[in-house]
Amino acid sequence: MSNRRMARECALQSLYYADSAKDAQEKDVLRYAADFKRELGDCYPFCQDLVSGTTEHLKEIDKLVSAYAKNWTVARMSAVDRSILRMATYEMVFSPEKTPVPAIIDEAIELAKKYSTENSSKFINGLLDQLKKERK
Repeated sequence: MSNRRMARECALQSLYYADSAKDAQEKDVLRYAADFKRELGDCYPFCQDLVSGTTEHLKEIDKLVSAYAKNWTVARMSAVDRSILRMATYEMVFSPEKTPVPAIIDEAIELAKKYSTENSSKFINGLLDQLKKERK
């Protein structure tokens, strides 16, 4: 497994924690993410950026995800899918210069296959692909 994929997995766990602990503040989430610092080594700043960027832009990200999620609300999505979509949307919209968009989408799909339901990868792929097309 690549270090960047591992950083995304750690960021996903941190964002899932933030989502499930509704009263968690950004500093709490970053402290949770810091538990992965030794494991991630040089990729820890990437994980930290994903977590802090996603939480910082959460309202804007949720508006975008809602706009592209046909017949779904963000609140109705599973917490794992919601966290994956938020993180990938952050990367695509607020930090696109760091990673090519197709790689962001592929990584989100792989996370969904590993951590969510059988249909989640298709749902996430469709939503992120639509976002990609509209953002060009």
